[in-house]
Amino acid sequence: MTAPSTPLIVDIVDDDPDVLGSLRFLLEAEGFEVRTFANGADCLDRQPGQVPDCFVIDYKMAPMNGLDLVRQLRASGQLAPIVLITGFPDETIPARALLDGVRHVLRKPHMDESLVTHVRAAMAESRGERPSQLR
Repeated sequence: MTAPSTPLIVDIVDDDPDVLGSLRFLLEAEGFEVRTFANGADCLDRQPGQVPDCFVIDYKMAPMNGLDLVRQLRASGQLAPIVLITGFPDETIPARALLDGVRHVLRKPHMDESLVTHVRAAMAESRGERPSQLR
């Protein structure tokens, strides 16, 4: 008999409790273990050794925005892939995210259908695999 596989861990960082709850529900329904954080500082202060398989980070948060958090995560040695989500109407966000190594940027509020696809693709890319076609 084989041991059950460990679920992949996704850390979600968003300052909107409703979004955190919705994304948690969506990803847990897909079999992920989900941890939520209300801001970047909480995410950075999580228990050492609790490394996620992927981050889902909101762009517009205070006091540090999502790209500031991305830079701090990378500076601390976190290599897990990141999916950036945003409802902020700034067309430069995807390009700036790409400069910080974030290839997956999704627009709120109509992202639920594609979030799981992008999380899986980001994880596959980080493992050097070719992700299946994105929807």
